[in-house]
Amino acid sequence: MKYKSIHIKIVLALGSCFLSLFVNAQQLETLIDEALENNPEIQKFELQYKRVSEKVNEVNTIPNTEFGVGYFVSEPETRTGAQRFKVSAKQMLPWFGTITSREDYITALADAKYEDIVITKRKLMASVSQSYYKLYANQAKQQILSDNIKLLETYETMALTSVEVGKASAVDVLRLQMRQNDLQQLKDVLQQQFLAEQTNFNNLLNRKNDVVVTVVDSLTIPIEDFEINTENLSIHPELVKFDKLYQSVEKSELLNQKESSPMIGFGLDYINVSERPDMNFSDNGKDIVMPMVSVSIPIFNKKYKSISKQNELEQQEINYQKQERLNNLKTVLDKAINDRISARISNNTATKNLKQAKDAEQILIKSYETGTIDFNDVLDIQELQLKFQINQIESVKNFYVQSSIINYLTN
Repeated sequence: MKYKSIHIKIVLALGSCFLSLFVNAQQLETLIDEALENNPEIQKFELQYKRVSEKVNEVNTIPNTEFGVGYFVSEPETRTGAQRFKVSAKQMLPWFGTITSREDYITALADAKYEDIVITKRKLMASVSQSYYKLYANQAKQQILSDNIKLLETYETMALTSVEVGKASAVDVLRLQMRQNDLQQLKDVLQQQFLAEQTNFNNLLNRKNDVVVTVVDSLTIPIEDFEINTENLSIHPELVKFDKLYQSVEKSELLNQKESSPMIGFGLDYINVSERPDMNFSDNGKDIVMPMVSVSIPIFNKKYKSISKQNELEQQEINYQKQERLNNLKTVLDKAINDRISARISNNTATKNLKQAKDAEQILIKSYETGTIDFNDVLDIQELQLKFQINQIESVKNFYVQSSIINYLTN
């Protein structure tokens, strides 16, 4: 349930980015659910977590009970009779609280391993989202190229008509045809890139590579950005993992202190004694029962002092690792925020330029009606229009890709 709550929270944050694209949000959420359920990396970490957790049962034990049997080859004589054989049992017990300390240490390790699951799920959600937006951008570019090829075909028809009346040359027609060939080539290349990204997307969902991925037809940048809570970065799972590791070292040190304490042993020896046939007294042939108590003291305890020093150094290392990772995450977050702002700026600029390019296109069409069309200008305007359309698609894709990074870091 913890995984699901994190997932829903991030998807809702994504949904706030494009409220007008509810269908797309629902589709993406469904794909993310499928990825979370089937991804082998997540399943791997879940098994690792279960395996580490199972170690609690492994350490919740006491040392083996020792049993011994001995037979006197040469039976020693005592006052009450000859000793025939000996049976002994011995049980060592760790110091009070040692077993509990072991359980606490293993539990702390399991908690740290659990964060790997949370981190992997977050990364997977971001990866699925980013791959989805790349597929969208590729498909949108292919559609734009198809539209521009059709537009050039219209211009080619106009040019052929102009050639017939002597108002254009065959070179103009050939240039328009060559431009169509270039655009068709770009479209074919994009199709191959789409198939490659589709394979990557399907692998993220752990399904067959040839499954067709359907993406939304259009995406637009929302008027307002969703709120970014940068304070959440300090409790990001990648940083929480370091806290869990630090706590596991603390538990390890407590366990080390317990294991440096003495161990207490309890035992019992039983010696079988045979009766003396030539004597008659009350204790004749009486067996020997001897309870025993033993103590194991770690007199040479350099081992435990060394472990304590190692734990201290490991805690310092973890603190530095956490600070280093925090600095890296801050850098990534700041870059994502600024790149998303840049994407919005680029989109606004591309939208303005595209409108002006279309206005120029309309002027050229009207010029054709008066017989004064210049097909060099036609190609220039068409090339600019295509450039602005591609820039617009790229800016939209970048906006949502950066949003997925921000969501990964702050939700």
